[in-house]
This record gives sequence, structure tokens and C-alpha cells, in this order.
Amino acid sequence: MTLNRRAILLACTAALAAASATAQTAEWPAKTLRIVVPYPPGGSSDIIARSISQVLSESLKQSVIVENKPGANGNLGADFVAKADPDGYTMLLCDVGALAISPSVYTKLSFDPSKDLRGVTMLAYSPHLLVVHPSVPVNNLKELVAYSKKNDLNFAVTATGSAPHLAGVALERASGARWQYIPYKGGVTAIQDTVAGQTQVLMNGMLATLPQVQNGKLKVLGVSKATRMPLIGDVPTIAEQGVAGYESGTWQGVLLPRGTPDAVVQKLNKALISAIRAPEIRSRLAGQGAEVVTMTPTEQEQFFAKERARWASVVKAANIKLD
Repeated sequence: MTLNRRAILLACTAALAAASATAQTAEWPAKTLRIVVPYPPGGSSDIIARSISQVLSESLKQSVIVENKPGANGNLGADFVAKADPDGYTMLLCDVGALAISPSVYTKLSFDPSKDLRGVTMLAYSPHLLVVHPSVPVNNLKELVAYSKKNDLNFAVTATGSAPHLAGVALERASGARWQYIPYKGGVTAIQDTVAGQTQVLMNGMLATLPQVQNGKLKVLGVSKATRMPLIGDVPTIAEQGVAGYESGTWQGVLLPRGTPDAVVQKLNKALISAIRAPEIRSRLAGQGAEVVTMTPTEQEQFFAKERARWASVVKAANIKLD
């Protein structure tokens, strides 16, 4: 085969591949979509995924299923999505803040969140609530700090190296409190054990924790937001109680495998924003303490980078490392 014929053949092959990719993008979605939640059922990410799945299905005119793949502080499910085909049919809905922490905490990570995943949009923000079991005789952060210095306290965390764990570490270091961290495999079990009194202190996303405060099974001492939340009455922020500038929370967002076509990402961004902003969903989430927050793919990538830098300093100061 001559050089010219070979060049023509290669050009034709490339053109056909590009045309095929363009056609597939134009037809997207043409089959069932899957939302992977890398945590057990019942947590903040799971609640939001199941809240939007039906509306998203109606918008895209395709079935949307929610699949829980818990393990390794969310990294098992995240790795699964990172290595999935970049065709827009497998998406990750998780705590983006927690995902940004993983590169600093884990010495061995089977994927690189910043290189193997790309942002689509943020969906919601839920501040952390600082709560205790009702048997703990304190009513604010100052009293909790004083009590912790004279009594043993177990602090339940959704997983070692998770966002609530590092939020607890940051609070402990800033306030002078003392407690022992007890890791769990998800927020639901951490909440359940604190309700049962097996652990005494918990910091977790408001969306999943508020119901236990409302039914009196947990006592709230503070909220990790810059401003108070009328939903929980006159509960002061943690910053108001002596930890200036303190703010943390759970940021739910959607990511796709790196390499997913821009056109698909934009279509999904539009559909997800429309779903999360649906009046009935926005109202339901607001009643549970979650604020709808949406972003462009670029804005989410920038947020991810800032969170990664922010928590890296906390991880280094606390010397938290996992294999």
C-alpha cells in the first residue's frame, strides 16, 4: 500500500469514528442510566439520588436506577465509575468533599479523582450538625469541651478520613476538646450507634441526622454553617461558640468518567439541575436541612480543587494516613 493510500485510509477511518461518536452523542441517552452511590442506603447521597431518579427519568425519557456500592469510605464505588465506559450512562453521586479528601488520606488509591473523573454539577449542601446522645449532660460546645476533658467520649464518624471525621478533627484541635474516634462504614450506622448510646458524640450531614434530632433521640449543640438555620430553632453555629470561621458540611454532586463527551456532560448537567430544582424536591430537601446548590461542570471542578487543598492541610496536621 502506498503512503498516500495509507494516509487516505487512516483519514477515512478517523472520520468514520468521529461520525459514529457524534451520532452516539446525539442519540444519548438511548438506554438505562445508572446512578452509583458509593455509600450504604439511607445516607445523604442515597436520599438525594433516590429523590431525583424519577424526575430525571421522566426528563431524559429513560429508566434511571440507583445502585449502592459502599466500601473503602466511598472509594470502591468511585473507582467503579472512574473505570466505567465514558459514555454518560454510569454516573457517581457522592459527597464531593469526601472524594476530595481521599488523595490526602490514602497512601494507595486505585484511581485519581482529579484525573479519572470529571464534574457535572453540584446538587445540594447539607451542613454538619454537632450532636450528642441525650445522656451527655451538656447543652453547648463550651460545656462539651469541658466535659470531654474529664470524661471519656466516643466520637462516631462515618469512616476514617471522611468529611465528618476531618470536621471533627478540625473542631477538636480548634476548641481543645478530647474524644476517641470510632469509625463506621457509613453515616446510617454511625447515627444508629449514637442514638443507642454506644457512642456519645457525632458530627454528620444535617439531611440524614435531623430526623433523630426532631424525634428527641439526639441532642443538637451546634451547626457548622456560617449562619443559623431557622429549621432547628435557635441553635447557634459552631463559629458563634468560639471557633471563628468554622464551617463544614456535606456537598452532594455528580461526576462522570473522564473522557465523557462534552455534549453528554452538558445534557446531563441541564437534566440534573432541572431535576434537583423541581419544586417538590427542593421543598422536601429544605424541610430536611439541605440547600439546593447547582454549578456548571467547570465550577464544580474548581470547587473540587479548592476542597482538595483545604482538607490536605487538615490531614497533614492530624497525620491521618490509610493504606
